[in-house]
Amino acid sequence: MEGKKAVLEFEGVGLTYHTRTGETPAARGMSFCVYEGEFVAVIGPSGCGKTTVLSLAAGLLSPTAGSIRVHGKPPGKENSFGYMLQKDELFPWRTVEANIALPLEIKGKNTAENRKKALSLAEKYGLGGFLKHMPDQLSGGMRQRAALIRTLAAEPEILLLDEPFSALDYQTRLSVCDDVYAIIRGEKKTAVLVTHDISEAISLADRVLVLSARPAHVVAAHELGFGDTAPLKRRESPRFSGWFEKLWKELNI
Repeated sequence: MEGKKAVLEFEGVGLTYHTRTGETPAARGMSFCVYEGEFVAVIGPSGCGKTTVLSLAAGLLSPTAGSIRVHGKPPGKENSFGYMLQKDELFPWRTVEANIALPLEIKGKNTAENRKKALSLAEKYGLGGFLKHMPDQLSGGMRQRAALIRTLAAEPEILLLDEPFSALDYQTRLSVCDDVYAIIRGEKKTAVLVTHDISEAISLADRVLVLSARPAHVVAAHELGFGDTAPLKRRESPRFSGWFEKLWKELNI
């Protein structure tokens, strides 16, 4: 992308698991870039290894072929990734405020200034009146919002989103998608989402990467062209169904 800075690069990445029964290739020749401020969705057949892409990006797994670069260097401790998972993983014995501050405590950065900055995010995105509540007093959508704000509290460079809405009912998922999109856009974050849901990918992403079955590689990449249009508004666009049909066919080749 012209004029954009690449923050995450996969070049010919392969991953092979060695087991007692032999070698199992999980990825082969996987190449793509994610650019600063971009929201990229990764879709693919069930079991193709979408979550593996996030683990490789964060350095939790090491490729057996090719290279991965974050800001031009191999993934390392100096890189800052924020994870948002399928479940919100809020600790039930901690208040919303204490949950949001948890990453600061873990990283030894729980200063008054950093805590104030983190709690200002909660205020900004509608959780200010719920900071003293316990997680079980929140709706599913509000819990996911709190989980994202907790992730942002550590000021990650790149957000890695692993099916973050799959545990929500359909109606809640639609509204939470709008919330999450607004927060990520508002904070100008780079994000990589893996999802099995084509509609979700089209609703949120600037660009969609389509993976093959294992061993996974990128078979298509599409710039959606919706700009900053919010997820619910995208679903109303005539182009939405066109993209859905195209991606559906690519997943079922």
